[in-house]
Amino acid sequence: MSLRPVVKIVKGVPASDGDGVRLTRMLGTQEAQMFDPFLMLDCFDNDQASDYMGGFPDHPHRGFETVTYMLEGRMRHRDNTGREGIIGPGGIQWMRAGRGIVHSEMPEQSEGRMRGFQLWVNLPAKLKMSEPGYSEFESDAIPVEARAGGVTVKVISGVTTPPDGGAGTAGPIGGGAVDALYFDVVLPAGTRFEEPVDDERNAMLAVYEGQVRVAGGKIDALSGVFLGQGDTVLVEAITDARVLLIAGRPIGEPVFWHGPFVMNSRDEIVQAFEDFQAGKF
Repeated sequence: MSLRPVVKIVKGVPASDGDGVRLTRMLGTQEAQMFDPFLMLDCFDNDQASDYMGGFPDHPHRGFETVTYMLEGRMRHRDNTGREGIIGPGGIQWMRAGRGIVHSEMPEQSEGRMRGFQLWVNLPAKLKMSEPGYSEFESDAIPVEARAGGVTVKVISGVTTPPDGGAGTAGPIGGGAVDALYFDVVLPAGTRFEEPVDDERNAMLAVYEGQVRVAGGKIDALSGVFLGQGDTVLVEAITDARVLLIAGRPIGEPVFWHGPFVMNSRDEIVQAFEDFQAGKF
């Protein structure tokens, strides 16, 4: 076993997106611009409706995937193909923007807490102009694996490797183009989470509750932890804690990212803007 070391710890940065939605950006900042194949990770957690009611009105995307994971609250999705749905507490939507889509994500509530994450996942060049598509699952369709000490692992994408050698738990989403793992891990104080993650994947942690120890260092909530090479991720809970483990195979291609478009060249970005303005999405 080779434990993955910590390469960088980045404290989440307060930000605002959409129509004034307050959030904390844990990836996609000046200090952590991307972590191949992941582009951005936002955590939104607002008790005041004024901090989320503006939502995310109609906006375009091309060239990557968005993953929305709700912890609390309800968000309604609509797009220019006529598709519409609601992501509720514990639910997940994995959307491929592909060649282009225009969509909105608006709160389906006017009071109460709105809490969750949005992750942007890059696509390889051969899939950037693929057809848009979705995988959507409510909370009861996402399995939760119980481990020793009260540790639980909610498996959104990929398959776990339990330490007892038993059969792994498969999430409803296979992992997509980058063979992604996406686990939501709950750790009571004094427990540990150990997970093999092969060194062909880049791996990061998003600590969003409590305090943990990784590779001997203490890490507080709302921190992104970027891990180096190895074959095992180990997290130890100092307090009750919750952590996302996100891992995927790097794409290793040029990235030209401007606003809502992520392509492989400047010319492709220009074409994306021209296509959007011409109504070709």
